[in-house]
Amino acid sequence: MSHVININKPSLNSLKPLILSVSQVHMRKGMASATTFSLMLHFLLLILCFSFHQPSLAFTSQEYQEALEKSILFFEGQRSGQLPSNQRLTWRGDSGLSDGSSYHVNLVGGYYDAGDNVKFGLPMAFTTTLLAWSVIEFGSSMMDQIENARAAIRWSTDYLLKAATTTPDTLYVQVGDPNMDHKCWERPEDMDTPRNVYKVSAQNPGSDVAAETAAALAASSIVFGDSDPAYSSKLLQAAIKVFNFADRYRGSYSDSLGSVVCPFYCSYSGYHDELLWGASWIYKASGTSSYMQYIRSNGHILGADDDGFSFSWDDKRPGNKILLSKEFLEKNSEEFQLYKAHSDNYICSLMSGIPGSQAQYTRGGLLYKGSESNLQYVTSTSLLLLTYAKYLSANGGVVRCGTSTVTGENLVALAKTQVDYVLGDNPRKMSYMVGFGENYPKHVHHRGSSLPSVRSRTQHISCNEGFQYLYAGSPNPNELVGAIVGGPDSNDNFSDDRNNYQQSEPATYINAPFVGALAYFSAKPPTYY
Repeated sequence: MSHVININKPSLNSLKPLILSVSQVHMRKGMASATTFSLMLHFLLLILCFSFHQPSLAFTSQEYQEALEKSILFFEGQRSGQLPSNQRLTWRGDSGLSDGSSYHVNLVGGYYDAGDNVKFGLPMAFTTTLLAWSVIEFGSSMMDQIENARAAIRWSTDYLLKAATTTPDTLYVQVGDPNMDHKCWERPEDMDTPRNVYKVSAQNPGSDVAAETAAALAASSIVFGDSDPAYSSKLLQAAIKVFNFADRYRGSYSDSLGSVVCPFYCSYSGYHDELLWGASWIYKASGTSSYMQYIRSNGHILGADDDGFSFSWDDKRPGNKILLSKEFLEKNSEEFQLYKAHSDNYICSLMSGIPGSQAQYTRGGLLYKGSESNLQYVTSTSLLLLTYAKYLSANGGVVRCGTSTVTGENLVALAKTQVDYVLGDNPRKMSYMVGFGENYPKHVHHRGSSLPSVRSRTQHISCNEGFQYLYAGSPNPNELVGAIVGGPDSNDNFSDDRNNYQQSEPATYINAPFVGALAYFSAKPPTYY
């Protein structure tokens, strides 16, 4: 890993208002020439460079490629069901082979969401949507990893198809009782906690989880459009069916299912954002005018006028605005100018020292949204920054934040600081991706990773017996390669402690958008939009 002298990021942020003020004076009063302004700006930057020397890590395209491969490999550690012969994380074994059987439905497969053994439908669907979006936007940069990325998507969509098409007007949204599961520390291969099945229906609706499932199936249908047209068509037809169900029987799955989804994955933002999100992805996948008309007719009711500043498994508003802004940027469709305007508001909120800015960054330069699993916001934001940069630059667009102009290159630069921070360019010089770099988390909050592998200890490890491994001080015996953990706190501090799930637990929806971001930066030579 090479070392270069780089600008200290917090100091750069602190000088942005000064640079901005010079820019504004130039615009207001009109300096004698652009050369004068350029010299002043370069002078400020020289002061910055000479005053704040600090070594920083510079990652090569080969290192981004390595991180990309590992970020996808992580999903093999989260697999439920019968593992294939080409399984690369061989410390895992088959699990959940009877999921759904007591309810006379086949729900084998899919992903465990994080460090436990529950299959939660809402985060699984969101994970799938973002994996698909990563491939749609940056698959051409994935090179030899594109097949692994498709396999990661297909492992989920095969499960979602069963969940969505087995029973009319029903969507199976969860396998496993989280309250019981969290009372045990067991390998997934040993599970003996209740594998209860939960569903939403016409009588007990769940528009949020159903519409997100529709989005996942529709986005994935785009991914398989060329490589497997028959499968792609199957996904799209299922997406349309489950979206119609979500729209016809409106309601939040949190209200229908209560304590089995809350507080774990409560739909705090409601279901309006998912309905718009689902319709948008079906329109993207099908080109069917009725979905365009649905967006036009229902957008204002479903949140088109609302700004959202955190893109997550719960709140889809920023992602939806950026997805639909492409309609305005490419086709100049006036009714979609609103989505471009709100996308710009989102971007302005992230840029320090300019009008509209409201994001918090640590002293080390990390976007900070919350104390629990903060890196989920960092990775999702990075994907949105790079996607919007692509849309803007392909169509000659920019972002206006008051009197300031933000370009696609600015968005790429900000995304790079976040990606590099995760990979180790941070005050602790610690990679927050397991198995990447020399210094990374060793005590990950993850049952299968922390317990002896079924390959090394074939005997059953019971519910309570497993807790000795949770509390052990030794590193996890099975490396969950590619897992991105929750990450550091607001002071850039990180506790590599298995009990500290807020910082040390990985999740599929942390990794999914990072796949796209890493693909972008792994391109040879690097592509700058």
